Amino acid sequence: MIMKLLPPLTFVAALGSGVVAGVFFAFSSFVMPGLARMPAAGGIAAMNSINVTAVTPMFMTALFGTGLVCLILVVSAILGWNQPGSFWLLAGALIYVVGNLIVTMIFNVPLNNALAAVDPASANGAAVWTTYLRDWVMWNHVRTITAIAALGCFIMAWR
Repeated sequence: MIMKLLPPLTFVAALGSGVVAGVFFAFSSFVMPGLARMPAAGGIAAMNSINVTAVTPMFMTALFGTGLVCLILVVSAILGWNQPGSFWLLAGALIYVVGNLIVTMIFNVPLNNALAAVDPASANGAAVWTTYLRDWVMWNHVRTITAIAALGCFIMAWR
């Protein structure tokens, strides 16, 4: 039964990875550089607003729904290891889960929480903002690259 669902699940994982890669790419390419040009208080306020509004059903479904599909693909790839494309399915699913879900939960979310806890107009706020920009963007680059790599793996699974 699950082997019949593999093509549509792989397609959904590829689409989800692509959408997530696009969001993270936008942040790495121009959103965060734009916010970094603002005074610290304004950048903090803007980023805190973005972090609140990002928690929408649409984005959470793309990020975590793709992760759920990837977990199913991990099991499917292992159970059907002798099937063509299993290596690519397993690689893509693991890359996505580690590089997007785990990195988000372990690095980006705690940084977001720390940013939300500071007074944007304080000296401490400015110091946190400087560190936040460096660290959050670095981990966002990781998320961008791994989402793109996962997408590539899912495409290779179809070969």
